[in-house]
Amino acid sequence: MSESLFDLDKEDAIARHKELSKEIFHHDKKYHDEDTPEITDADYDALRLEIIALEKKHPDLITKDSPTQKVGATPSKGFKKIKHSVPMLSLGNVFSEEELEEFLDKVRRFLGLEALEDIGIAAEPKIDGLSCSIRYEQGKLIYAATRGDGFEGEDITENVKTISDIPHQLPKGVPNIIEVRGEIYMRRDEFIALNKKQEENEKQVFANPRNAAAGSLRQLDSKITAERKLNFFGYALGEVSEKLSDTQWGIREKLSAWGFTEASPAALCKNSKDIMAFYNEISVARPDLEYEIDGVVYKVNDLALQERLGFVSRAPRWATAHKFPAEKAVTIINDIDIQVGRTGVLTPVARLEPITVGGVVVSNATLHNQDEIERKDARIGDHVVIQRAGDVIPQVVEVVLDKRKSESKPYEFPKACPVCDSPVHREEGEVAWRCTGGLICSAQAVERLKHFVSRLAFDIDGLGAKIIEQFSQEGLIKSPADIFKLEENDKGSLTPMRAREGWGTQSAKKLFQAINDKREIELNRFIYALGIRQIGEATAKRLASFYGSFDKLKEAMIIAQDKEHSAYEDLLSIDDIGPLMADDLIDFFAYDYNQEILTDLQAQLKIQDFVQQDVGDSKVAGKIMVFTGTMTKMTRSEAKAKAEKLGAKVSGSVSKKTDYVVAGEDAGSKLKKANELGVNVLTEDEWLGLSS
Repeated sequence: MSESLFDLDKEDAIARHKELSKEIFHHDKKYHDEDTPEITDADYDALRLEIIALEKKHPDLITKDSPTQKVGATPSKGFKKIKHSVPMLSLGNVFSEEELEEFLDKVRRFLGLEALEDIGIAAEPKIDGLSCSIRYEQGKLIYAATRGDGFEGEDITENVKTISDIPHQLPKGVPNIIEVRGEIYMRRDEFIALNKKQEENEKQVFANPRNAAAGSLRQLDSKITAERKLNFFGYALGEVSEKLSDTQWGIREKLSAWGFTEASPAALCKNSKDIMAFYNEISVARPDLEYEIDGVVYKVNDLALQERLGFVSRAPRWATAHKFPAEKAVTIINDIDIQVGRTGVLTPVARLEPITVGGVVVSNATLHNQDEIERKDARIGDHVVIQRAGDVIPQVVEVVLDKRKSESKPYEFPKACPVCDSPVHREEGEVAWRCTGGLICSAQAVERLKHFVSRLAFDIDGLGAKIIEQFSQEGLIKSPADIFKLEENDKGSLTPMRAREGWGTQSAKKLFQAINDKREIELNRFIYALGIRQIGEATAKRLASFYGSFDKLKEAMIIAQDKEHSAYEDLLSIDDIGPLMADDLIDFFAYDYNQEILTDLQAQLKIQDFVQQDVGDSKVAGKIMVFTGTMTKMTRSEAKAKAEKLGAKVSGSVSKKTDYVVAGEDAGSKLKKANELGVNVLTEDEWLGLSS
């Protein structure tokens, strides 16, 4: 992994994170929606390492919009939809023994356990297949669904019924309601036979068994699925009407007793030594297995501990996947291009002599920034080692210096933006060079528009990155509000959009309808869509929860320009918002140009006020809470997570608006300030009583 990732400052990390996310979402769509991946799983994992490294350095980047937290993809329009009664979450990844130790340490810290204390871990192969949830009621198979986006999947019931090792009826004594979750896969020998048949019939062959399984399962005609031999491993539960076991291993044994096949080999491990022994064992056995695996899954065995650990965004704290190593290869840098991001960050990308790495053709690799280029002394014409290890663009690991040509010259980073020719600037202490052109720079303007319509923002069907680029170049869309004026402008135009190449009356009508469907939007999604520097999805939700409406947020940010005003103190009281992030937020609302954009947008949209989730009769719902000192009955992280689950607003600082301060042992300045302001102070026991 590139060490330079840990040198990125906050703003540069955010910009890099967005660029990586864009590419990952593209590959997610290819993988999940179309079953036609452009890169291998190892490539995808290789690129993922880069974004994981960024998020380790900048934890606030770990938001729902991050590819590391994203679950699956939007369900296909060819199938009916099924909402999961319990979300189907994805797993985090580790790629080394050191990262495994970090995972275990995080579990211990969250639970308040001693360092190196043994934690029972259930370990099993990570099957490279298609996730599926099968619901049984009174023992009878009712329906089956794909993971989809984690909350809603595709109805594949009839196709699943054709899979021989999925029981249609469970034995007597099972819970009235039970959802069995697992992986549908195709054995290697069946994959080879299917591709041979596809070739003979002059049909498209599949890239790997996973895609063959997905393509077979997602046939609208279940007869086609039945012709292709698929299998299923059960490994987890969704909704259940009664408790089945105290352990993950017990669930595995129950599923096996009910007729489900369990992935093997598997093991119960006490510590990292046991875990690594199993990992090494399965790595050696990998080529001999009947099915493809791309790593090993580790789960905390004790279900009570799983419950305490809970989840971070869309991934459990109590489980992770240990992926197999990335692959490397040597190729040549033919050129170095500079990409300009939404916030003006200049990112160098190496254009490579195409080379196959683990079955995938790689032609681009990231060089991150000027410091990275200089550290590695990467030059045009150099032979370089590239690695597929993380999420999107492979990384240049090192330069092969003994193959460098004598006439080679160091790469000179541009002094002007390659898009708008504006000067570039790097603030003191920063790594990133930025274009100073702002919205004058067409690259920044286009990237901001792409962000505005991105999946976790307005998510307008049919208005993707390529269409945004096209409409921007043609002058149809210059600012976000122009999107919502497209239909009106088209009606009065002498050269209507539907007369343009590739746009017929029906396609234009479909796009207009998709735009109109998004004229009402949730407050947090709108804030995120604005593309304010450092404001990711999680922060946008905190802002929405704190201020309640967009008008109140806007008014508060204008007032907060006076840092002596309480509005500025209120902003800083929001958990995880520090002075730099607060300044970026305030600066956005300070610009007249941005105010014009907001006024224009509000005339076109209905921005919903924030609605707190239903937390029943929670006594802390809507309350502002601060935790300080050392907790003895749960860790502070666990306490914060519990408070947020109950609808409280967790703050990092005490103010007059704070409702409760929970003071553990050795509480210091925050407790003192709470007493000075007359804020309600709770002991840990009082907090537990209030939250029970």
